[in-house]
Amino acid sequence: MISSKPLDIPCSLQERKVLEKIALAAHELGVPAYLIGGFVRDKLLGRKTKDMDIVCVGDGIALAHKVAESLGNNIPVNFFKTYGTAQVKLNDLEIEFVGARKESYREESRNPEVSAGTLQDDQNRRDFTINAMAISLRDIDYGSLLDPFDGLADLDKKIIRTPLAPAQTFSDDPLRMMRGIRFASQLQFTIEEGTFTAIQENAERIRIISQERISDEFNKIMLSVKPSVGLDLLYKSGLLKIIFPQMIDMVGVEMYEGKGHKDNFYHTLQVVDNISENTKDLWLRWAALLHDIGKPATKKFEPGHGWTFHGHDAVGGKMVPRIFGKMKLPLSEKMRLVKKLVELHLRPISLTKENITDSAIRRLLFDAGDDIEGLMMLCEADITSKNKTKVKRYLENFELVRRRLKEVEESDRIRNWQPPITGEMIMETFGLKPGRIVGDLKSAIREAILDGEIPNTYEAAYAFLLEKAGALNLSPVK
Repeated sequence: MISSKPLDIPCSLQERKVLEKIALAAHELGVPAYLIGGFVRDKLLGRKTKDMDIVCVGDGIALAHKVAESLGNNIPVNFFKTYGTAQVKLNDLEIEFVGARKESYREESRNPEVSAGTLQDDQNRRDFTINAMAISLRDIDYGSLLDPFDGLADLDKKIIRTPLAPAQTFSDDPLRMMRGIRFASQLQFTIEEGTFTAIQENAERIRIISQERISDEFNKIMLSVKPSVGLDLLYKSGLLKIIFPQMIDMVGVEMYEGKGHKDNFYHTLQVVDNISENTKDLWLRWAALLHDIGKPATKKFEPGHGWTFHGHDAVGGKMVPRIFGKMKLPLSEKMRLVKKLVELHLRPISLTKENITDSAIRRLLFDAGDDIEGLMMLCEADITSKNKTKVKRYLENFELVRRRLKEVEESDRIRNWQPPITGEMIMETFGLKPGRIVGDLKSAIREAILDGEIPNTYEAAYAFLLEKAGALNLSPVK
């Protein structure tokens, strides 16, 4: 029944068997079915993908149940009647089923009015040509590529282009503007000129999109191999000014008395790219994005010296919670990590100078804790000079700092330091109630250890405590 013709896309043996079962189920239900969208695109590009989208001219939920039954092992079907979609998971493969549809939009909403449609209707509503390609699972042309908008040619040219008029495409669903930029960033493609012009002309429409959806696309851009591609397109399109105005404040170079500072926006994009070469951690990339966010507020020209940004680390740290709140990002340990790294990103640089004390090293270890590696990674990414000699010197200095950090940590065990004498122990020893004196004694012990006055041991800390308490006329309770 199913043609032996090979698929027009490369697939694994498991994927081929699944597609054959889907084709058979569709035949038995009498509904034409097609593999469509991102799976087709990514297979043609040789990218890994685990998500199959199946569109059928008929009931997608019924097809999903039929396919799950044929796969056996009591595979569950997750379906959503309101949207006419269903999902089946098979090992690491996620298969989504939907009936072909056509859409119409109202100006004030991105939620379309949906009605049943043909394959052509469904391809017409797709965001970009490279996402509108389909593979037929019908008997008569099984495995054939159905590509009405030359998406295959656009893949070859590495172009992002809309199937229909771009202005209408983006006006209907403004989130597609961010998706287009995200695909350009992920795939390292170019957005076709007319398509990009339409994004610029419709940028204000992004305001009708929920912040959660905007941030989801923004984070996907941040996770691309070279995030600066997408971030720069967001800026040039006018979208960044609307969704993240604090970034726009960093754009440009101001000259005064013949002196200018570097463009902090493009410096930041380079830092994000630099750190992305070494980590896929989204929140370390966010720390790179925000490390200089406090500079516009602290910029000042000092005669005889030039431009300064004193305190931009502290100011930037205070901005992080507000930015995360506005962007609807998690106000949890993720935000606290980014805030900490923004506040500390200048500290390791100061440690590259000569005659840095062990005390300064201990304090950095104490403040950074387990995030010290992420901090050092950020500091190294922050080197964006085109002078290779200067870059080499900076990296060598940071390597010296790393060695000092390791040596001090091995001898003093300061990272994630817990006081050898707790507040409870102080209260019990001297018969005190909670109050300022207990806090002062705890702080004195901590400072003495960080300054290297006493070793980080219980015995040394207890002896120091007795000495300090004696000066306050406190005696141990007998």
